[in-house]
Amino acid sequence: MNLFSWLRPPAPKLDARQQQRMEQLAPRPVLNENPLRQQRWVVLDLETSGLNMNRDQVLSIGAVVIEDGAIDFSQQFERTLLRPDHKLSPSVLIHGLGPSAIAAGSEPVEALLDLMEFVGNSPLLAFHARFDQHMLSRALKDSLGYRLQHPFFDAAEMAPMLCPDANIRQAGLDDWTRFFGLQAGERHNASADALVTAELALILFSHARRQQIDSPALMEQCLSKWRRRQQSHSL
Repeated sequence: MNLFSWLRPPAPKLDARQQQRMEQLAPRPVLNENPLRQQRWVVLDLETSGLNMNRDQVLSIGAVVIEDGAIDFSQQFERTLLRPDHKLSPSVLIHGLGPSAIAAGSEPVEALLDLMEFVGNSPLLAFHARFDQHMLSRALKDSLGYRLQHPFFDAAEMAPMLCPDANIRQAGLDDWTRFFGLQAGERHNASADALVTAELALILFSHARRQQIDSPALMEQCLSKWRRRQQSHSL
């Protein structure tokens, strides 16, 4: 036995049905050159117990689908994750997830399997996606032993790249919804935040097409160049 094997966290214990479900999950999507309108997108939002990406936990997940250039309200996802050992914190109260909501939540393994089946081979999109990507990746690894490889697009990067004249580069979701005149519903709610992010994404896709950025692959290329420019300007 490896001398340091005791340092590794134990592998998640899945029953045979759960293991089969995980093995049947769609492979990592490959970004293509097809028009943005032809791509199925899953717009995701997580509510967590705090902002520490290495310690805090995912409390709830909300997701909606953009398909054929519109939000498909027949494809929506919402789960509160069951945390029987979770102690309430101020962030839980902000999200409106009191003891009864936590107690009625879904077991994390089942909820995360449901989510990844819902996602399929679609790219993911979020606002401040780095946080959601890290938290979701850690939850999937801890609960399923699954490595998330889906590409994540960040609306918080897309917006200033596509709308430089707005001059609100460090803006949050509320700032961009106000800028575009969107009516945000209940905030600090995963499903509501996913929905308003999807509405913002549709506006941004329209701006992208006018700038001849009309495929997921080209969008990622442009975002990579934009990030490098931002980094060089900050030096």
